[in-house]
Amino acid sequence: MTWLVTPLGVLLVLLVLRDVFHTLWHPTRHGGLSRVVMRTVWRMSAHRGTRWRPAGLAGPLGMVAVVAVWALTVAVGWALVYWPRMPEDFSYAPGLTPSEHAGPLDALYLSLVTLATLGLGDIAPTPEWLRMLAPLEALVGFVLLSATVAWLLGIYPALARRRTLTLRLSHVRRGRVTVRALDSDGGAALLDGLAAGLSTITVDFMQYAESYYFHDADENTSLPRQLGYALGLADGADEARHPDVRLSASVLRMALDDLAAVLDERFLLTGEGTEGVFTAYAEDHGHAWGPDGPRPGGGHGGPWETGTPQER
Repeated sequence: MTWLVTPLGVLLVLLVLRDVFHTLWHPTRHGGLSRVVMRTVWRMSAHRGTRWRPAGLAGPLGMVAVVAVWALTVAVGWALVYWPRMPEDFSYAPGLTPSEHAGPLDALYLSLVTLATLGLGDIAPTPEWLRMLAPLEALVGFVLLSATVAWLLGIYPALARRRTLTLRLSHVRRGRVTVRALDSDGGAALLDGLAAGLSTITVDFMQYAESYYFHDADENTSLPRQLGYALGLADGADEARHPDVRLSASVLRMALDDLAAVLDERFLLTGEGTEGVFTAYAEDHGHAWGPDGPRPGGGHGGPWETGTPQER
């Protein structure tokens, strides 16, 4: 049993360490475990949409679930290393009968105590190699704690950047900017700022993929709700007379295309174009898709159809 259980325990520990590495320091689609947990919580929230998603609980609950899975898997992994060697290779405090405290639950208790760096000392390893292994588990517990803090410090600023950009888009939409105001140096600067913000958001989705599963109920801070307007803004500004505005519109459109590519490759898997991906993104977050941006002649409203005929 020792040669069967011990490698399984080591494999579980390595699986978690690999997942932490890919989640925080080398974000790819190969991390696996954290993405599966976050996606599972997200899909469960779809069936409880009247409570979880509108309240924005899916993302935070998913992160709590990921950390819990990390910690529990590591604890079970180390317990599988300890268990086959109990009670022979462990010393017990007075009052504890070794034969009565050598089961899997006792091994899990020892693992949890060591992982949490409590060091109660009621059960302690005696062989040299086991005495070296126990502090190593405590070190892994410290790494998990540090990783959790680093994850929180990274993902919430990314969410703040996303919401800030979305609110900026909402300001432009609600401000009903006229063609005359947009077809200028200021309009080009505005489009450039939006393109830069979208590029940052695209990188955040690659670096902190779990941020996708945070739902914003307020349409003014919900990115999937405002992307239709951003598309219309880029398409409409492409018809401007000012060459800088047309250039900035082209850059904005490319930034939107890049964002759609990342969303589709990592989360949605629709295989459609930019508008199709954004439609799926909005539906996945419980928002109705509406291309309400300023498209010339499209009847959608916005700056290209605002103001007097002379302004247009």
